[in-house]
Amino acid sequence: MRSTSRITTGVLGAALLLGGMTAPAVSASADAKTDAKRVLVFSKTAGFRHDSIPDGIATIKQLGAANGFTVDATEDAGAFTGANLRRYDAVVFMSTTGDVLDDTQQAAFEGYIRHGGAYVGVHSAADTEYDWAFYGGLAGAYFQNHPAIQAARVTVEDRGNPSTSHLAETWNRTDEWYNYRSNPRERAHVLTSLDETSYTGGTMNGDHPIAWCQNYQGGRAFYTGGGHTRESYTDPAFRQHLLGGIRWAIGDAQADCRPENGYRPLFDGTAASLDNWRQAGPGGFTLSADGTLTSQGGLGMLWYTPSDFGSYSLKLDWKVAGDDNSGVFVGFPPSDDPWSAVNNGYEVQIDATDVPEKTTGSVYGFQSADLKKRDRALNPPGEWNTYEIRVEGERLRVWLNGVKINDFTNTDPARSLTDGHIGIQNHGTGDDVSFRDIRIKELPAKGD
Repeated sequence: MRSTSRITTGVLGAALLLGGMTAPAVSASADAKTDAKRVLVFSKTAGFRHDSIPDGIATIKQLGAANGFTVDATEDAGAFTGANLRRYDAVVFMSTTGDVLDDTQQAAFEGYIRHGGAYVGVHSAADTEYDWAFYGGLAGAYFQNHPAIQAARVTVEDRGNPSTSHLAETWNRTDEWYNYRSNPRERAHVLTSLDETSYTGGTMNGDHPIAWCQNYQGGRAFYTGGGHTRESYTDPAFRQHLLGGIRWAIGDAQADCRPENGYRPLFDGTAASLDNWRQAGPGGFTLSADGTLTSQGGLGMLWYTPSDFGSYSLKLDWKVAGDDNSGVFVGFPPSDDPWSAVNNGYEVQIDATDVPEKTTGSVYGFQSADLKKRDRALNPPGEWNTYEIRVEGERLRVWLNGVKINDFTNTDPARSLTDGHIGIQNHGTGDDVSFRDIRIKELPAKGD
């Protein structure tokens, strides 16, 4: 039952441009769009021009060749027509600057985004089109200024997103670090931020997003502030960061890009944070150096002991190695018997190959997820997924990678979601499921 329709397997077609720049990427059959994913890289500049632009274009072409999407590149704004843009799953603004599109071209691009298109902005894409409000919202923030190129410490805030899942919690790198005119945190999902104490010249008062994603007016938008230097495009970590953003933009990978604010960690990847958790039953979890918990043996459960919860949003990232089984328990009383959670609480299942009421996203044994939505939202084995499990009163809702896939209301008088603990399951030998970044935001009690 696991969907694999999102994974593009086509090889790079003959339309891959071999040169750095081309004339407008328009053809007589521009209204037609094949099943193969296609990306347009746009690098027109009307202000400062980065000498890293050719490196960036070459990198995206290489990433496309290796990952099954075709890449065209142009600096001709005439490519921005409705018919031509429909050929593309995403448009990358590669260090564009200044006013690069006229009113008609802007209108075509707005229509493209509103009909499900995608935008990827790299570095000075934030130094572009200051008088076009739609673009400012799409990019997420405009450039203000920057200090000298220098090393800085980047905090990785979301390690479930395909653009950041390969990174440790801290990413040390050298680039030209932009300050922005506004903070995108309230309207976009921040992926990485700068530690302003690690370098000189940061002016955003200690909250300095540097990469983010968002769903915007019907489309998808990813922006990274990195990519000023030519060396960025030979850095494997930055290349993977850029690839992950493009894969999410074109729909080859799924992620939760809704704004996320007000959560606190229950497990932050450190051994110290595990002091608040206790194993019930056989088996357990191993903690790796990158802050990942992986199940082993069982049937058991690792549960959070300091407090129970009544009204909350729980988020966590999880990954299966193959056809594996696990789940997240909510609403159960404190107990060192894992069957207490089974019999007195509810399990949000992780196992994409079981029957509907016992598969990924189901409330195990009680209610199936919406399987069509689940299949579209689900990343395959080996890639991270993000759950949001929201409990309000006796209502339990589940989001997978930002898509609501289940809405369940408890009517069993022997169970109650209004007061209970949280746990993650280790199902048995051979069921290898990993978890990280377990966080919670407590919500007002229902009726407040």
